[in-house]
Amino acid sequence: MRSAEVLEIDMGFGERLVALRRERKLTQQSLADLVGVHVIQIHRYETGVSQPSLEVIKKLAVALSVTTDALLFDSDERGPEDDLKLQFEAVGRLSPDEKRVIRELIEGMLIKHDVKRWTAPA
Repeated sequence: MRSAEVLEIDMGFGERLVALRRERKLTQQSLADLVGVHVIQIHRYETGVSQPSLEVIKKLAVALSVTTDALLFDSDERGPEDDLKLQFEAVGRLSPDEKRVIRELIEGMLIKHDVKRWTAPA
């Protein structure tokens, strides 16, 4: 099973950590050795009893060969909605000048949205 398949289901940090560790056929002890923490800490992270520090999250990501986003966020928490994904992929094929224009349009729309929120009656 690939990481993307494992992470499509909404999971908490501990569940994602277990899934990624098992996918890579690592024991809690072998992951602990790679990260430089005690095996009990890996167990605590996986059960949700404890949360790792930023430094440990970075080490976990390196040990599991994933991004920190893959450890921390559900698959739909960070990326664009499905109806925008294809458009964003298409933007990647544009020239640098065209990309700059798209970036400015998006920034302008976001500013307009914020202004509406701030000026709307409560």
